[in-house]
This record gives sequence, structure tokens and C-alpha cells, in this order.
Amino acid sequence: MLTGTFGLFVVARTTVGALHGLFVAVGFVLAMSIVPPERMGRAISVVVSGLFVSTALGVPLGTLVGQVLGWRGSFTAVAVLGVVALIATLVVIPSMSSTGGGAGSQARYAFAPRVLAALLMNALAFAAVYSALTYIVPFLESITGISGALISVFLLAYGVAAAVGSFAGGRFADQDAARTLIVGAIGVAVSLLVLYLAGTIAALVALALLALGSFAMGMVPSLQYRVVSLAGPGGQLASSLPVSAANVGIALGAYGGGVAIGSSTASSAVIIGLIIAMVSIPVAWATSFLKPPATADAAEPVVAADVAPEPA
Repeated sequence: MLTGTFGLFVVARTTVGALHGLFVAVGFVLAMSIVPPERMGRAISVVVSGLFVSTALGVPLGTLVGQVLGWRGSFTAVAVLGVVALIATLVVIPSMSSTGGGAGSQARYAFAPRVLAALLMNALAFAAVYSALTYIVPFLESITGISGALISVFLLAYGVAAAVGSFAGGRFADQDAARTLIVGAIGVAVSLLVLYLAGTIAALVALALLALGSFAMGMVPSLQYRVVSLAGPGGQLASSLPVSAANVGIALGAYGGGVAIGSSTASSAVIIGLIIAMVSIPVAWATSFLKPPATADAAEPVVAADVAPEPA
């Protein structure tokens, strides 16, 4: 906000990105700690839905503020909202203390092969979606043949479907997270296939984007749930890992889609996403057989003791 140099802007943006990942990870830990285990998926879905709603509202509002007050005005507004959020956090959020030991004692559970397999599924899911979604605007323009405000409508529809899907996905995660991931992976693959085959038909493209948002983001609570559950006593440390895996998937997916679209048509990015989605299906099936560690202290994921619900 105070700098006009590109270098400092990049440093600031990198710092904000790192802190955002930390904030989301802690948000997941807190959300899971204040509900009983059977509602953990729904608690995760509330956090995820909040992220999508804030993005859906923040992007157009930030654009409007930037048009009226300039880019410094947009960043000033974000800084003010950040201060408000900080004050609200200090006033409302209860303190948390770990009962799972230090990071060292949790690490052997958090980085166990079964958890790494679940993180691979996480990265594949996001790579499949974002290899196509990153370049959806040129796809809509050159393949579907729409432009201007109609593109914004399509993107808004995807955002709404993603928010609804992530919220509904919490209930499915509580019921059977492993099965939800299998269904979600198949749904993402089918959505991308329809997007590719019917790319010239606007109505079908809209339906494919709605389905893609619903299936893809409906998987997020289950992805988080599975990682934390499979980590057992290392659940508190492991809860931060899906965010990192998702960002790796987004980066790799966007890179793969960019390479494809740079050497071919806009629809090639969708093909890359479809290929990754097809790979994710057997991975989802294989990871569904993974079980949490069979130890006395791993009956349920370890979260925060100070804010845990009272026993029934």
C-alpha cells in the first residue's frame, strides 16, 4: 500500500500469501476443536464456505473500490478489514492449547505414508481443477464464443456452486469422507469431459462449470477430514498440510495448463485437467482403504483441549 516499487510489492504479496495459509490452517484447527467429532466435516465446510463467500464478494467490491479510489484505495480497505478481523479474533476466539505434544512428537504421525497418500489426493484434486479453471476465460472467449459481462456471470455461477458444494460437502464428509472423495473425483472428471466435448454450447458449458464447482469444492471438507483423521495424534500438525498440498496442486495445474495452452488451443488446458482428474480416481479409491493409526491415543484427531465440547 505504501510502496510503488515492484520488488517490495512482490515481497509483501509473498508474505501475505504465507500468512493466509497459516490463517486458514489455524481456522481449520479451531473449527474442528469446538465441535464433537461427528460434526468435524461440517465445521470444516463452514470455514471453506466462508473463504468462497469472501472471495465472491471481495473481488467485485475490491474492483469497484479500485476503480473509484485507485489501487491504493483497494489495499487500504483490505488493511482496514484486516485490523477489524484482528480485533474480532482477539475478542471472540478462545485461547487454544495443544494436547498432542510438540511438533516433533506429532510429526511421525502427521507425515506418515498414509497421510502423504491423502495429501497426494489433495494435490491431484486441485491440480485437475485449476489446470482448466486458470484458463477458463480464454476458453470461454475462443471456444464457447462469449465475452464481456456474460463471462462474469459464468464465473459467478461457478463461485456460487463452489460455495454451495463446499458447505454441503461437510455433511458428506461426516458420513463417509473416503467415499465422498471417490464420487467427487469421478464428478470432476465427468464435468471436465463435458466441458471439453460441449465447449461450443454455452448452456452445457454453464452446467459443466456448475457441476465442476460443486464436485470439486464439495471434496474439500473430506480432503481435510481424511488427512486429520489419518494422522491420529498428529492431527493438529497435519491440519495445516492440506492447504500446502492444495497450493502445490494449484501451482502445478496452472503450470501444466499454461504449457498446454501455449502450444495448442484453449481447450488443451481442459484436457490436462481431465487427465489429472482421471489419475485422481484410482488414487481416491486406493486411499479409501487407509485407516488411522491403531494406537490408544489415536481414537480421534487431536485438536485443542481448552475449547473442546463437554462430554455427553
